[in-house]
Amino acid sequence: MPSGIRDKVAILGMGCSKFGERWDCDADDLIVEAYEECLADAGVETSQIEAAWFSTALEEIHVGKSALPLATALRLPYIPVTRVENYCASGTEAFRGAVYAVASGAADIALACGVEKLKDTGYGGLPQNMAGPVANMYWANASAPGSFAQLASAYRKKHGVGADDLKRAMAQVSVKSHANGAKNPKAHLQKAVDTDTVLNAPMVAEPLGLYDCCGVSDGAAAAIVCTTEMAEKLGRKRAEMVSVKALQLAVSNGLEASYNDWDGSYFLTTRHAAKRAYQEAGIKDPRKEVSMFECHDCFSITELVTAEDLFISKEGEAWKDFLDGFFDADGGVPAQIDGGLKCFGHPIGASGLRMLYEMYNQLLGRAGARQLDDPTIGLTHNLGGFPHQNVSSIAIVGLHGA
Repeated sequence: MPSGIRDKVAILGMGCSKFGERWDCDADDLIVEAYEECLADAGVETSQIEAAWFSTALEEIHVGKSALPLATALRLPYIPVTRVENYCASGTEAFRGAVYAVASGAADIALACGVEKLKDTGYGGLPQNMAGPVANMYWANASAPGSFAQLASAYRKKHGVGADDLKRAMAQVSVKSHANGAKNPKAHLQKAVDTDTVLNAPMVAEPLGLYDCCGVSDGAAAAIVCTTEMAEKLGRKRAEMVSVKALQLAVSNGLEASYNDWDGSYFLTTRHAAKRAYQEAGIKDPRKEVSMFECHDCFSITELVTAEDLFISKEGEAWKDFLDGFFDADGGVPAQIDGGLKCFGHPIGASGLRMLYEMYNQLLGRAGARQLDDPTIGLTHNLGGFPHQNVSSIAIVGLHGA
């Protein structure tokens, strides 16, 4: 495997809008909200940015397929701007483009920004009929909750987990995330819930109830990156610098759905991406070396299974780790410390960058009421598509030299 980008790129600054039902804003407003915080944090001028990447997944219904909306909203200085989309990994894909640009020497300072206004676009049950007759017939009998409910059934069968045990473990996933989100003023949902509330909520797709599913939100997030050498020239001390340890993307080639070796109880792409990311970052035991992580908790069962696919929990035992509080804020490896997709919702183009925003602030000791004790390594994970065919993107960041 190539040597990778470990500690070659530093995050100069990050910003994140308030997530939620932002009826008062359009996409440009959210972009500006995230960018202004990011720019002030980075301590540079817009004129110093030499390239940018813009991520959206569904917002093209309003803003089109090009990167022009980012260039015009921010009045970028006639630089290359690229629009990217890769399902739910779109935000991390924008970050990957910016990071690789500065790592290669193509740019000194680069921007990644992602946005989505799902409430206006039409998503998750809201009116949407823009795909054409062929796409309307494709997956006509599928839904996201239904597909991930099948993941839960497959996991139960493979590992012999009782139905009540799995439901209680999934409930703890949501209870933990809501407890964290209640401390986050930028989260869509800021209210703690108890186990009984989760277990007695209306059923969406057995065994997924209302609180097992993330919501539909609007939001934006942004990052400005440069080489570690450039960061030093701009006055950053290496010991206080957040640098990129690894970036890996694995895209399904369809084989999971084509043969019987894959049993539907895990995500093959996540395992491939995780192995490569740990190798690139020099991590040998993620359960001991990863301080915290944000994973793609579109549903509680997704977070539970992903904990195993990231090799933080042993296969078939993540449900026990969640019940034991291992992933709580005061546990061994805190997960979704900002509230996760569960409390932020999932504005698709922004989610990957929103996750990195929390890791960045935690590493710099800026997370306020959510702040963990001395974290050194943070991991983010995005999963796009359905269990049988998806993309998985992993970013690992940490204090420089950690």
